[in-house]
Amino acid sequence: MAKRGKKYQNVVKAYNKAEQYDIDPAFDLVVKTATAKFDETVEAHFRLGVDGRHADQQVRGAIVLPNGTGKTKKVLVFAKGDKAHEAEEAGADYVGAEEMADKIRTENWFDFDVVVATPDMMGVVGRLGKILGPKGLMPNPKSGTVTMDLVKALQEIKAGKVEYRLDKQNLIHVPIGKVSFGPEKLKQNYSALIEAIVKAKPAAAKGQYIKSATIATTMGPGVKLNPQKLMG
Repeated sequence: MAKRGKKYQNVVKAYNKAEQYDIDPAFDLVVKTATAKFDETVEAHFRLGVDGRHADQQVRGAIVLPNGTGKTKKVLVFAKGDKAHEAEEAGADYVGAEEMADKIRTENWFDFDVVVATPDMMGVVGRLGKILGPKGLMPNPKSGTVTMDLVKALQEIKAGKVEYRLDKQNLIHVPIGKVSFGPEKLKQNYSALIEAIVKAKPAAAKGQYIKSATIATTMGPGVKLNPQKLMG
């Protein structure tokens, strides 16, 4: 593992790794502990008390963060005819059909962050499942990326829409902004996200739903949140 620099070591001394912080001090700390020379992304990580192997315990959805993510996402839209024209007008970065699927398959092309598709194009997109799936890029009706309303989908994505979904370890990882946002805006984004995750609690989930939560910058240490006060 790479050795951390002096600046990082000094920052880590400033807080207790084992402590679980309340919302306000946690966000003050995560901003203070960002030592990189670039504007680091801040991510929220949640461990849920569900078993994602069961279909009735899946947690997945999307939300537009009130302050955006600080990153403009490139969007690839699979559409034809009038819908392709609509996507172009609405600000899609790339629009196409079979030729885009071929480009991904044959050229290993991934110059995009989000894939949106009209329902009639899912036959084409579905064949890319093994390529897009592991990268978390497969369009899905639950996250609003399989839709006929391309204008709304593109507006939301460009405004800072993020997707949350369980990974194989029953964890959710979501970017909630940049260090430059400051603690207040990051807290607002975090609150909107956790509210959405709580609303998405499956009926089949038993016991404690959110087992733990941590916030961290790209290069900084993880700051644990007090599980009794996650909602802020």
